[in-house]
Amino acid sequence: MRRAIVTGTATVAGVILLLSLKPHNSGAGAVSSKVISSGGSSSSSVSASGGSPGSSPSGSAASSGASGASAPAGASRTVTGSAIDTRYGPVQVRVVLDGKKISRIDVIQYPDQSGRDQEINSYALPQLNQEAIAAQSAQIDVVSGASYTSDGYTRSLQSALDQAS
Repeated sequence: MRRAIVTGTATVAGVILLLSLKPHNSGAGAVSSKVISSGGSSSSSVSASGGSPGSSPSGSAASSGASGASAPAGASRTVTGSAIDTRYGPVQVRVVLDGKKISRIDVIQYPDQSGRDQEINSYALPQLNQEAIAAQSAQIDVVSGASYTSDGYTRSLQSALDQAS
């Protein structure tokens, strides 16, 4: 009888503690800006560049190619991938290459219409950037909970890498 009381009390206390926890919203306010970028040696950051979900900053379009296509092998160049439509909105990346090495990836379009989109992408996009730079290719794992965004990201990244070669 005494064990039942102790077990019941412990269970009730555990449930109360679980219900009182607040969800972790790391960086939820930072997603209001439009371009998420990641550099090779620096940590992921969100840079301020406005725009609406269907627009590209500074007039760059999905069809823009590599700048400086005839640049020397060691020169830095920027390539914008195709905008990939996903269930929740388009995903598009811009890749900065130093020679053949990916040095930075900017996500210039991504779903951000709802608070849930912002929450998912504030977590998923920096992870995808980090994995892609580490892998130096579009052959990366999807982020759990962001499978549509992950698919659009890898397809846009592969499109940019195809244009670069």
